[in-house]
Amino acid sequence: MEDLKLAVLIDADNISPKYVKVILDEAASFGIAAVKRIYGDWSDPRLKSWRAVLLNNSIIPMQQYSYTSGKNATDSAMIIDAMDLLYAGNLGGFCIVSSDSDFTRLAARLREAGKLVIGMGESKTLGPFVKACDQFKYLDLILGHQDEDAAPTATDTAEAAALAQAGDDTAINRDSVARLVRGMIDEMDDGTGWVRTSRVGDQLIKRYPDFDVRNFGSKSLNKFLASFPEMEVEERILSNGNPIQFVRMRPAPKKPAPHKNTRPAAKKRSARKK
Repeated sequence: MEDLKLAVLIDADNISPKYVKVILDEAASFGIAAVKRIYGDWSDPRLKSWRAVLLNNSIIPMQQYSYTSGKNATDSAMIIDAMDLLYAGNLGGFCIVSSDSDFTRLAARLREAGKLVIGMGESKTLGPFVKACDQFKYLDLILGHQDEDAAPTATDTAEAAALAQAGDDTAINRDSVARLVRGMIDEMDDGTGWVRTSRVGDQLIKRYPDFDVRNFGSKSLNKFLASFPEMEVEERILSNGNPIQFVRMRPAPKKPAPHKNTRPAAKKRSARKK
């Protein structure tokens, strides 16, 4: 199967160069970064730190002067280029790297055209942009998990950051994931009670584009699901030797039968005669 060709478009005005490796690694997990461009006013001293990493990573800088103070011309340049690339018809997906919700309509338009849209930004990114993407990756959370061993408070910190971005009743947390997985298992159960974890993962991403087990301090979907006390994960080996993981809700423990007292009732002691 041919790898998906992607365009990686980076908004240099609000993304730090410290994320460059994370950005390219995440893009590589979806396909080949056939186009890598970064947009900004390169005469601005604030973007100086980006210049050192562009050559080593073959990212093409696109110059866009700021014509008016307080207006972001970079966004417009990215949007125009994205539409040109869309109509060229050579790409299967786009990685929009920005924490700016102004790209919400662009993401929606690219998806309407049948393209895979991967959003990347920091956990401060607003919900509308996150939900407009097929998947959304929080760069600061991913980098944080790479830089430190899983500390006892890492899960709580990552989860709090993921919750902070949504600001609505669709916020993703462990409770909402547990409820959703429980419903999925009930719906997809073939009668055995077991469902492939890969099917559960696909549905989680469709429901929550920003779902990523690393946001919760886990390294794999199987380990994440197994961390719920009410869920059980089992690995089975197929006839071709490939391992497949399944998940189910743990059966409710059987209630013990009510204890029947077979001993005869004790006779009441007769009152002493005076």
